[in-house]
Amino acid sequence: MKILIWSLTALLVAMWTGFIAVVHQLTGWLLSAIDSGALQGAAGSVGGLALPPVPAWLEPWIDTASITALQSFVVSLVDWLGAVMPSGDALMAWVGPLLWIGWALVLVPMLAIAGLLHWLVGRATAQHAPARPLGA
Repeated sequence: MKILIWSLTALLVAMWTGFIAVVHQLTGWLLSAIDSGALQGAAGSVGGLALPPVPAWLEPWIDTASITALQSFVVSLVDWLGAVMPSGDALMAWVGPLLWIGWALVLVPMLAIAGLLHWLVGRATAQHAPARPLGA
């Protein structure tokens, strides 16, 4: 049973590590596509988008003022990101270590649970073992 516990834990750890490695690589690839100054251009294009007409049957449920406010919020957010993050590499310098810190924060409880199960299985099998005579 202990071998099963640690084999399953090893499989889960390998899958978790692979997932984080793939996310790290994809994030690096996507962020490297962002040129410096590209976000300011994106903010201008988002701000210049015209709102599509709202169908008559949908007008009672949709407030066009809230959509316009959301659009201006996205423009200001993208402008702020462009000012804070001059390039994707600068953001990746922060995102990469944060991904691996998250990996470790999930890995530690995973190993703790496996250790606890190992201990519980060992304790349960010790209680079911037949008693040995004193002289043996």
